Amino acid sequence: MSAMSDSDLKMRHRQMWASGDYPRMVETFLLPLGSRLVRACDIRSDMKILDVASGTGNAAIPAAATGAHVTASDLTPELFDAGRERAKREGVHLEWVEADAENLPFEDESFDVVMSSIGAMFAPQHEKVAGELVRVCRSGGTIGMLNWTPEGMVGDLFATMRPFAPPPPQGAQPPPLWGSEQHIQKLFGDRVSWRKLDRENLEVTAFEKPTDYAAHMAASYGPTIVARANAKNAGRESELDDTLEALTARWNRGSADKARFDVEYLLAVGTRA
Repeated sequence: MSAMSDSDLKMRHRQMWASGDYPRMVETFLLPLGSRLVRACDIRSDMKILDVASGTGNAAIPAAATGAHVTASDLTPELFDAGRERAKREGVHLEWVEADAENLPFEDESFDVVMSSIGAMFAPQHEKVAGELVRVCRSGGTIGMLNWTPEGMVGDLFATMRPFAPPPPQGAQPPPLWGSEQHIQKLFGDRVSWRKLDRENLEVTAFEKPTDYAAHMAASYGPTIVARANAKNAGRESELDDTLEALTARWNRGSADKARFDVEYLLAVGTRA
């Protein structure tokens, strides 16, 4: 297989996240995560904040609500419209900038806090992302991330979809690795002193039946949509659907008629050297 150009790879990622209805996923069950990251980063009104791979601004908007000067950046600006609407409803102001997490268009040491809530983890070149997060954060500033763990439900989802998805580009690393304490410590080395590396759970109770969650992911979540399209081309679409339903049944901590899922993430907050 020939190597994919960087521009083609970025376009593929942008198309993936623009597919489906990611804003609906945020509104359905992901909203609590942004505020958790903002609190953990101890954001104040006198700070300059960058939210990397912000999507619809799930962390950027509560950060802006503190009065801080916030820039929300993302490779997929198609997601900004939903973020702008929510920001308008909540009466907060922030800047929206199209940006690649592996090559951020900002000056060195421009921000007091550089954060990402289940966003930058999906860029394929982990070392490049870590380097950019450090570069644009001032010395003594805060780097904060919230990432799904390999051992949690989303890590299991990606492992489940892998046999059905298109082959990853050369050199790409699995997104849930960002939720490993060892991986994130290795990525940043002595450039960040971590004061918080905590595993926590997002409780999801938005779905009556476990299969409703599987259907929601199949309809709204970009990576699942891409995997289903690839599986369909191979005549394996129903096999993937059955596998996703089995996954949600396996992770259901509620009942057959009132599902509950505990989705594990790693909250990582540290001081930039």
